[in-house]
Amino acid sequence: MTGADVRSEAENAGPGGYAAARLRLLTEGTWSGPSRRAALAGLTDRWLAELFTGAAGGPRGVALVAVGGYGRGELSPRSDLDLLLLHHGGGTEEIATVADRLWYPVWDLGIALDHAVRTPAEARGAARDDLKVQLGLLDARHLAGDLGLTTALRTAILADWRNQAPRRLPELRELCAERAERQGELRYLLEPDLKEARGGLRDATALRAVAASWLADAPREGLADARRRLLDVRDVLHLTTGRASDRLALQDQDQVAAELGLPDADALLRQVYEAARVLSYAGDVTWREVGRVLRSRAVRPRLRALLGGPKPVAERTPLAEGVVEHDGEVGLARTARPERDPVLPLRAAAAAAQAGLPLSPHAVRHLAATARPLPTPWPAEAREQLVTLLGSGRPTVEVWEALEAEGLITRFLPDWERVRCRPQRNPVHRWTVDRHLIETAVRASALTRRVGRPDLLLVAALLHDIGKGLPGDHCAAGETIAADVAGRIGFDPADTRVLATLVRHHLLLVQTATRRDLDDPATVRAVAEAVGTQSTLELLHALTEADALATGPAAWSSWRGSLVTDLVGRVRAVLAGEAPGEPEPAAPTAEQERLAIEAFRTDGPALALRAQTEQPTEEYPGQPEQLGVELLIAVPDQPGVLPSVAGVLATHRLTVRTAELWPLDLPDGVARGSVLLLDWRVAAEYGALPQAARLRADLVRALDGSLDIASRLAERDAAYPRRHGVAAPPPRVTVAAAASRHATVIEVRAQDAPGLLFRIGRALEDAKVRVRSAHVSTLGANAADAFYVTGPAGDPLPDEEAASVARRLEEALRT
Repeated sequence: MTGADVRSEAENAGPGGYAAARLRLLTEGTWSGPSRRAALAGLTDRWLAELFTGAAGGPRGVALVAVGGYGRGELSPRSDLDLLLLHHGGGTEEIATVADRLWYPVWDLGIALDHAVRTPAEARGAARDDLKVQLGLLDARHLAGDLGLTTALRTAILADWRNQAPRRLPELRELCAERAERQGELRYLLEPDLKEARGGLRDATALRAVAASWLADAPREGLADARRRLLDVRDVLHLTTGRASDRLALQDQDQVAAELGLPDADALLRQVYEAARVLSYAGDVTWREVGRVLRSRAVRPRLRALLGGPKPVAERTPLAEGVVEHDGEVGLARTARPERDPVLPLRAAAAAAQAGLPLSPHAVRHLAATARPLPTPWPAEAREQLVTLLGSGRPTVEVWEALEAEGLITRFLPDWERVRCRPQRNPVHRWTVDRHLIETAVRASALTRRVGRPDLLLVAALLHDIGKGLPGDHCAAGETIAADVAGRIGFDPADTRVLATLVRHHLLLVQTATRRDLDDPATVRAVAEAVGTQSTLELLHALTEADALATGPAAWSSWRGSLVTDLVGRVRAVLAGEAPGEPEPAAPTAEQERLAIEAFRTDGPALALRAQTEQPTEEYPGQPEQLGVELLIAVPDQPGVLPSVAGVLATHRLTVRTAELWPLDLPDGVARGSVLLLDWRVAAEYGALPQAARLRADLVRALDGSLDIASRLAERDAAYPRRHGVAAPPPRVTVAAAASRHATVIEVRAQDAPGLLFRIGRALEDAKVRVRSAHVSTLGANAADAFYVTGPAGDPLPDEEAASVARRLEEALRT
């Protein structure tokens, strides 16, 4: 379909012709991207002009004006039409008739319409009263009627905007900040709003408004392309969903990616994130410049009045060799020679981060264009400046983004390109891979006093997830990359081995502490063998905490921290030469002992509920964490305890956050293992927690078989089906080789869901194995559980039987 075809069909058949031409334009593959938007805007322009001419008969003193996105010609398939009917005043009935003949055909076609009827004075008054109206009028474009009327209004609006800029721009900045607070950052969201989120299309429009004020201008490099990419994605989103939605939902991403010729949803998100990053950085630079100009305008008249001379020149304060602070930014000294000083970019970045100041965008651009490449291996000063930059805390983020905007980071670290803007589908993560690495370095900078080699900690923080994006285990892939990077930036072989070990095992401590029996000597010995030395253990402990804190609130708590600290203490003792030995059973607390005795005497379950809220501490800072409720249950040892308890909790809509199960010694000669103690942390899905008496009554019925838990859960799921988004990865069940000398350890990784633990427990019961202990953990939507099981005689399972149990459990969870 050619442009002439579109024009002819629209002109020859009136509204019907427009509808047909519009449909063909949007559904045939001839047009896409900017050309389709321009063609759709042109087609709509001609149709509206025809409606206007036919309705008004060409009266003087009336004009039809496109404003907002339509005024810019950015007409997506489901965009609103933003229209202003402009008139000189008077002739109210005639103007109303013209408006009706314009608006009703638009509505009849089901096209959303944002319209207004105003005189020029009324339009200017509305702009003064409403910033959003003023922003829309900045993009006013004449469609039909009195061109002089449109031109005069546009001239007046631009003059008003420039005159009012010192007052209006701070309002616009506040409006952008409030929207970012509500919608989040486009470059990190798994389901981003392409228009409203920070770094989206609204911010692109705001940057145009700042440029129109003549007060400041945005960096132009890549800005138009970033805006075009977001508009292209929005166009395809409108076409694939048939809705005027700007939110890129998970279930739509694969289809949108395919329509854009991208391999998958991750490639789509990465493209969106890269565009958003360009817009966000441009916004940061622009708003900083606006603030500088406004402060300068406010101060200079007073200084001139006081000094009676020419305007003062901002002082240049030296910060490092070739680096100065000038007017609130870090730039290059006049004597700096980047073409002769390959360390200058890192030196300037480290100086800026240490001073808590932004890097001048002009300086970064100049460095990117002229600086010599660093030799391999790096000189010691370059490595030291990198460590200084990474250890500067929160200011590191802004400085790093400035370097990345001009391509300097991938020049220093080519492997960074693979993780740059890479999305993380695990909902526990709040950042893209690259931002998570920088955030981990920021967190690690606060822990440098706890280690003997802070440089190794900070570089390990930067590289710990560098293997993501490669096939297989990212820890193993990252180990190889980290060793290569460490050698290239000048670490000696011994330090390179330590960095590779830290990257290879950066998940070891938290996974072991939360999924293994720490009283089992094999657990502690395995960690000690992997770590090797006391100094590496010290670094790994700090890296573990920094990594978890940088991941998101679901990944770290004082409870998890205490488990890791306990494990580190045990491993430290082994590395110091102490044998782990067989641990003495931990003495039960008074409440545990009371419940155990009650369960033994009544031959039934005994339980207690207790609220659990963890406050931040100096060692584990953060927000107070509401863990829900601790549920302690003591039950006489018998088959079916785990699925019965888990099933009862699921029927009462209690979400299990963590769970522990172990046999308990009883006083007065009661045989060990005759009572099982279960320690659960639970939270109510909806409403209040059930009463303890109701839980106990249902648990008694579940244990004696009179409560059919499976049927009750099935009935509830049928009555209240859950919404299905993107399909989760299938569950995976494995046997952890040599994880314990006393039991077989079966690991389960699955999507968390109501009744999951009940299904696991029932499958293990069906396999005729005993659960010696269980370690259950939920991270976001993911369950990561470990079950220590034995045969009927209390021995670990033979390898073949263990593999069979794991295989049958995985099959049960997949059905």
